Amino acid sequence: MKHSMRIPLAAILCASMGSVVADEKAQTYNIPAQSLHSALQTLADQAGVAVFFSENQVTGKTSPTLNGQYSPREALQKLLAGSGLTYTFTAEDSVSIRAVASGSDAGSTLPAVKVLGKAVYDPNDPYNKDYVIRDSSTATKTDTPIMETPVNIQIIPKAVLNDQQAITLDSALKNVAGVTTGAGSGGTSDDIYLRGFRNPLTYRNGFRIDSKFSSWGKREMSNVERVEVVKGPAAILYGQMEPGGMVNVVTKQPLSTPYYSAQQQFGSFDLYRTTIDATGPVTKDDKLLYRINAAYENSGSYRELVNNERVFLAPVLKWNISARTQVTFEMEYRHDNLVNDSMVWPYVNGQFINIPRSRNLMEKTPANVDDIFLGLNWSHQFNDDWMISNRFSTQRRESPNSLAMFGTGMTGSTLQRLIAAQPEEINTYYATLDLTGHINTFGLKHTLLLGGDYNNSHFISKYYFGNMAAPIDVYSPIHTGYSFPVGYADINNKTDYYGLYAQDQIKLPYNIQIMGGLRYQVVSQANLANQTSFSNDAVTPRVGVLWQPQKWLSLYSNYVENFGASNGIGQAGKVLPPESAQQWEVGAKTEFFDGKLSATLAYFDLTKQNVATTDPSNPLYQIAVGAVRSRGPELDIRGELMTGWNVIATYANLDTIITKDNSGRQGLHLYAVPRNVGTFWNTYDFQSATLKGLKVGAGLNMRDSTFNFDNSYKVPGFATVDLLAAYEIKLNKSNVTFQLNVNNLLDKGYLQDVIEPLSAGAGTRVNIGAPRSLLGSVKIEF
Repeated sequence: MKHSMRIPLAAILCASMGSVVADEKAQTYNIPAQSLHSALQTLADQAGVAVFFSENQVTGKTSPTLNGQYSPREALQKLLAGSGLTYTFTAEDSVSIRAVASGSDAGSTLPAVKVLGKAVYDPNDPYNKDYVIRDSSTATKTDTPIMETPVNIQIIPKAVLNDQQAITLDSALKNVAGVTTGAGSGGTSDDIYLRGFRNPLTYRNGFRIDSKFSSWGKREMSNVERVEVVKGPAAILYGQMEPGGMVNVVTKQPLSTPYYSAQQQFGSFDLYRTTIDATGPVTKDDKLLYRINAAYENSGSYRELVNNERVFLAPVLKWNISARTQVTFEMEYRHDNLVNDSMVWPYVNGQFINIPRSRNLMEKTPANVDDIFLGLNWSHQFNDDWMISNRFSTQRRESPNSLAMFGTGMTGSTLQRLIAAQPEEINTYYATLDLTGHINTFGLKHTLLLGGDYNNSHFISKYYFGNMAAPIDVYSPIHTGYSFPVGYADINNKTDYYGLYAQDQIKLPYNIQIMGGLRYQVVSQANLANQTSFSNDAVTPRVGVLWQPQKWLSLYSNYVENFGASNGIGQAGKVLPPESAQQWEVGAKTEFFDGKLSATLAYFDLTKQNVATTDPSNPLYQIAVGAVRSRGPELDIRGELMTGWNVIATYANLDTIITKDNSGRQGLHLYAVPRNVGTFWNTYDFQSATLKGLKVGAGLNMRDSTFNFDNSYKVPGFATVDLLAAYEIKLNKSNVTFQLNVNNLLDKGYLQDVIEPLSAGAGTRVNIGAPRSLLGSVKIEF
């Protein structure tokens, strides 16, 4: 028996072309007048079809009585009459409910019995193949169409993650203009640069995760529904952060229609990865839903002495107490056995020594991680206009033996080495409460958001001072192991973040929309090891204006301020002001082919201020007077150009300069940020009957030259080529997909970044670009 799917969704999207005609056989229905939610569920059960819709779409709506003989289409037309909703059959036994497009009369005149053209998919539908998602809540905390949001937001949907087999967050983020990544903490953490600014933060459904640029492991992707990137300062809703933007990972949620999948991946350098995904109702009335994702990964590396292992489990339980009230319990557990690869490549006599890129001049230094996340989320809709929601989350991360090695100098071909360690743990508690409402004043429509949040982070660590390790010959290395260092300093820091915010989105005549809001933030930090503390506070506003002269075109501009990192204490115990930033942005957003293809062109000018720099009156202290500027155009294009042909194209020109500094860095380029960076990716699903199920794809990744920290070395730019081939077949009621991805097809050798100044000499660390790699997959879904 089919059940209706009730899932929070941002938009209903387009996914496959062709004529979709459901079984028109009439049957007898006897559905009394009731809530539209219950009526659709009853229809799904009686008609034997799966009906996909969201809670928000049907909340507060009622259906008329349905008595008599009707086809499924005729029954849907009767139930949806006057509701502002319409439907499309996405398969013979699958229906998607969606809002009537603006300007359409479909609310009163529902679709004809035979629906031709695009099938419409829910973005949370596991089989959705769309490259475009049209709504997002990350930038505004309200479900707002992207075309009506005066902020630059880009979404990487599940279809792209699947096509590219993006098993790490950095491989997914290459699909967004202005975002670059590195190999943080010896390749053991996500290292993200947004509009030129390095950011230790990522977000999970809005929950702040701070890597502190340490070896905490990379984000697991097996339970990721999509990745949303907000460009520019987002402190108004999420608090203290870097001004370049934020990356929010949206996780998979329980569905009321059962879905199961298992995938086995295998690739170069002994990579083996197994994932499972299962979801469906626990009870017959769909009040209790579950989802569970699990993954196991074991992999080697093109680098010597490097291998990683991961176990991951993510159960979610959702309780639909009523049509207006839901509670969700969620958990993530991750255990990583990692190896920290500092990638030391000595720079001697004006050049990097001639060794293969696979050579590891350090020892095998482990970094084991245990990460547990727990979340309780609930929401209640008072009526059609007002809703309250609350999230409480806690996370405990522990790394008991994080070690790293570094080079210190060379005598002939012998490299001296140093070993350091920093076992650490972070405990985080987070709570947020949001009240969202819709009101009308003087003919103007307002969407109001009032909220507050609290975040407590407690970081405990012991930093073991570096001990000298046995030297090694760089040309004939013999690995002798290491001894755990002795002598340490205690680190015990506690940070409390308090925030209150308000936002109003106003719809004016002539398709003009204004968004305004502000946040009051307090950050209190305490060093419990030496009994010092301080606090900073700030008010950060955001204003945006958008004009949509045509349904397919939006012109927007925004001004945003940011509240950044604290700078600690200067001379005489004076608390330094925190980093701040201001951004101006103008842009245009477009949608073509009924939303199947979207593009955003933007120009931004972003200045980060109060950057800590040397105090000229006493070099042992710092003052907050430094400044950094980042500006330039960005272009994001994604979607379906023609039936079966999906494309992603991105380009950014990042002009990043240190404009004020007291330590000699004024006028330098920011470390590891290319001036020009772009990507192109496209896939084609064959439509002919003889080749149905076959998909091919190819991509190009291009990156301009970058500089190391003091601009003493210019790292050459590079380009790499990726390929995809996949074949999907149906076996009874199951889909089986065979897939192969090739990354860096031409085996381009390159340095992604050079980290230290060349004065580091034998201890110079780099980020080495990965050689050609293959990733195969067999996936079954049912």
